[in-house]
Amino acid sequence: MTLPEIAALLGLNLALILVAMAALWAAAGRGRRIGFIDGVWPLGMVALAGTTFLLTEGDPVRKGLLLWLVAIWAAPQAWRRLSPASRSEADERYARMVEVRAARFGWRRGVVSLLLVFLPQGVLAWLTALPVQLGQVSFLPPVGWIGWAGAVLAVAGIGLEGWGALRLAAPRKSPNADAQSGKGPPRWLRRPDYLGDVAVWCGLFLIAAETGPGRWSVIGPVFLTLALVHWARTENPRRVGDGG
Repeated sequence: MTLPEIAALLGLNLALILVAMAALWAAAGRGRRIGFIDGVWPLGMVALAGTTFLLTEGDPVRKGLLLWLVAIWAAPQAWRRLSPASRSEADERYARMVEVRAARFGWRRGVVSLLLVFLPQGVLAWLTALPVQLGQVSFLPPVGWIGWAGAVLAVAGIGLEGWGALRLAAPRKSPNADAQSGKGPPRWLRRPDYLGDVAVWCGLFLIAAETGPGRWSVIGPVFLTLALVHWARTENPRRVGDGG
């Protein structure tokens, strides 16, 4: 694909996911219930990979790897985040955030949920998913050892992310004991699900990076890594003032 064609593809994908997010916002009563958006976010990345799969003529092996690996990663994430308990917890978190922002800017709650939750989720999904978009546009070269190493890394990350999610879901006597005592591993290492997500998207990037356009998709895993590092450092279950 030529550069203008690639730009048009990325622009189309961005427009499609923003329209989808706006439609979800309208279907949710203009953002009255937001909790399901956490489960939609990974599914949006699968949709971006699927749209790209249909619209490009890149190497079929690389396209298949990118599409199936992101789908296998996203399915359990969406399943967990769309559970009633997860949706209820997310609704409370987003409700606090929307209330604070609405009061700060003097906007209606529906406008805040659209502009600060739904649409940004679409943009961030599009940005993170750059490897599964740009990695599909070139027919050459075929998948080499770097790409297969990336596939192995992505599979390992899927396993680590799943194990981390199960570990966090397990009941604990004192979930904040290590943080309060200053003992135990660093907060980043206490979130193996975050490490798993980084491994998945770095692996997908390696698959894409064997192509010229795919190398530019490094923006996606870099953004995700920085975001997860920030969340791992700042997350505090007792912080409720701004929904963080």
